[in-house]
Amino acid sequence: MMKQIYSLSIGIVTAALSIGLLTGIAAASENFDASKEVVISNTERVFKNINPAIKMADVYGNKSKGMHGTFGQFPANFDAGFHTHSGAYHGVVIKGTMTNPFKGEKNPKQMGAGSYWYVPANSIHSTACISDTPCEFYFYADSKFDFFPIK
Repeated sequence: MMKQIYSLSIGIVTAALSIGLLTGIAAASENFDASKEVVISNTERVFKNINPAIKMADVYGNKSKGMHGTFGQFPANFDAGFHTHSGAYHGVVIKGTMTNPFKGEKNPKQMGAGSYWYVPANSIHSTACISDTPCEFYFYADSKFDFFPIK
C-alpha cells in the first residue's frame, strides 16, 4: 500500500513538473537553452531568502522578471498570511504538509507530498506550512513573482 501511495505521489509530482516545464520552458529567460539537456541535483539548488522566513531557488527563468520554475521553502508552522499575486501559478508540495486556503474557505485541504494546487491571478489566498517540519514546494508561473498582502 505504501509503495502504491509513493508511486502515485511521484507520478503527480512528475506530471505537475512536466506541465510546467512543457508549457513554458522554451520561452524562459536567463541562461536556459531549450536545445541543451539540464539536470540540477537537489544539492545544486541555490536557495535565497526573499524575507526572513521564506527561501526560494529558481531552476529556470527568473522569478523577478517573468516566466519561471522555482523551488520554495517555508519553515515549520508558518503562514504567509492572506495575499494576492498579479499572475497565476501552479504549485506542488515536495515535503511537509501545506494548505492554501482561499478567502472565506473554512477547512482547506491538507496537502502532503505530491499534492497540487493552482492559484488564479489576483485570487486572495494564504499559503501555509502546517507541519512540525519545514515544507518544500515547487511552483511554475508564466509571469513574474510578486506578493501583495491583504490587510
